[in-house]
Amino acid sequence: MERWYQVTVNHRMTDSPSTEMSSNVVYAIVKAGGRQEKVSVGDILVVDRLDGKPGETVELQPVMLVDGEKVTTGGDVKATVTAEIVRAEKGPKINIMKFKNKTGYRRRQGYRSSLTRLKVTGIN
Repeated sequence: MERWYQVTVNHRMTDSPSTEMSSNVVYAIVKAGGRQEKVSVGDILVVDRLDGKPGETVELQPVMLVDGEKVTTGGDVKATVTAEIVRAEKGPKINIMKFKNKTGYRRRQGYRSSLTRLKVTGIN
């Protein structure tokens, strides 16, 4: 029996080229949708479904903040990461097939995860 599984990959795109080599880099690690994502201003990321309409602003919980040479982690992070909801999306189709030989047992099920596309607007 051949099994088909498809894994949802979280895509992260940036509008500008990466500036991680300079000393004045500002980025944050945020907790979003059960995962942690590295974001900076202008990044677009796809997370699990969030309540809200396109154009609304949401705040993401920062776990770590890097501001040049200064790194802040844990409960010491006093910054807020704001993002704008771009649109609601659906993930790729996952086909689930169950089959048992010689018994006539077959079950087919499909699943698409609900996602939200966000654009990071500020790290304060």
